[in-house]
Amino acid sequence: MVEQEKKLVTELITRALVEDLGDGDHTSMATIPESAIGKVKLLAKDIGIVAGVEVASMVFKQVDKNLKVNVLISDGERIFPGDVVMVIEGSSRSLLSAERTALNFIQRMSGIATYTNSIVELIGDLHTKLLDTRKTTPGNRIVEKLAVRYGGGMNHRFGLYDMVMIKDNHVDFAGGIKNAIVSTHDYFKKTGKNLKVEIEVRNFKELNEVIAQGGVDRIMLDNFTPIDLKKALDLIGNKFESEASGGITKETIRDYALTGVDYISVGALTHQIKSLDLSLVTY
Repeated sequence: MVEQEKKLVTELITRALVEDLGDGDHTSMATIPESAIGKVKLLAKDIGIVAGVEVASMVFKQVDKNLKVNVLISDGERIFPGDVVMVIEGSSRSLLSAERTALNFIQRMSGIATYTNSIVELIGDLHTKLLDTRKTTPGNRIVEKLAVRYGGGMNHRFGLYDMVMIKDNHVDFAGGIKNAIVSTHDYFKKTGKNLKVEIEVRNFKELNEVIAQGGVDRIMLDNFTPIDLKKALDLIGNKFESEASGGITKETIRDYALTGVDYISVGALTHQIKSLDLSLVTY
């Protein structure tokens, strides 16, 4: 994680702990002496790619800076049932107060990383790179996009502010492709913004309009078949980056990647995920 990502993750952890702890972990405070010391291990129960180790460590440290965290398997590594990912030692109350929040992050992030990696493996020998989307859980985008990277995928734009992405509705509201592109560059001149520009096309008519107009960095080809995608790429040549999207599955992604498209974006990386099974047990 870079510093800005750490800042966002720290803020997210703070909100998650407030949500879970409220005015205190009354069960732990009621049943466990304040002086009690414990030791737990994070145990893998599934095969997959672990993600969220650093985030989970930050959870434990935010609950109690005196907890000792020993990471044995790092983010992005493959895990197997029985593997010990990390060991945490210190106040028993603190361990229990942090447990669920830490597990919620690492289980979901590992599920995303594992699914992402399973798709990357299908196209890893080809030119095409796998991208995520903005189809993320509200408030959790930073950790879900981190998980995609740990799984071997790449991040698309983070939000609406770091790239101009002219989609079909923008084109329709703007009164056409030319209007949308011209207006974008007028906006850049007025605001001093310097952002990459991507535009979505739905058919060859729109594609030809974009090619003739120019003024974009990447063209997203939405719901093209692999055969039509290859024809579109022949028209695009090296003039623009290319991206395929829309209904692409594990069963079809290699056919799309074989066309030579630069990027394929898959929303399912973050919105159709089964969490990986990990648990925290006494050691």
